[in-house]
Amino acid sequence: MKLLLVAAVALVDADKRILIAQRPEGKQLAGLWEFPGGKVEPGERPEETLIRELKEELGIIVKEACLAPLTFASHAYETFHLLMPLYICRRWEGVPHGVEGQNLAWARTNELRNYPMPPADEPLIPMLHDMI
Repeated sequence: MKLLLVAAVALVDADKRILIAQRPEGKQLAGLWEFPGGKVEPGERPEETLIRELKEELGIIVKEACLAPLTFASHAYETFHLLMPLYICRRWEGVPHGVEGQNLAWARTNELRNYPMPPADEPLIPMLHDMI
């Protein structure tokens, strides 16, 4: 089974809310909400992936020093196994917006379960609840 490495981040604002993004139509798991991030490209470190993806998807600048590893998800999907390190970030430059037209939402940890998420993301919620 193929192993897919995806880096994700919990962006936490001053009100202790977390940014989540809705997967656009036409993508796998469309309509579900997820933590921003993306696939780690060959030769790329997860931190580099997040810096690139957050600029491309949300139009914000994140410095590597502001990314702190928090936990990870390991989930077997039907055709691949997902390994997803989750980072936490409280400082960035710019205002996050859906560059690719995706919907965004700021949610408190106790509200995250109100948003349908991919199976790999759901187990991360209790970890965030304990950290924020």
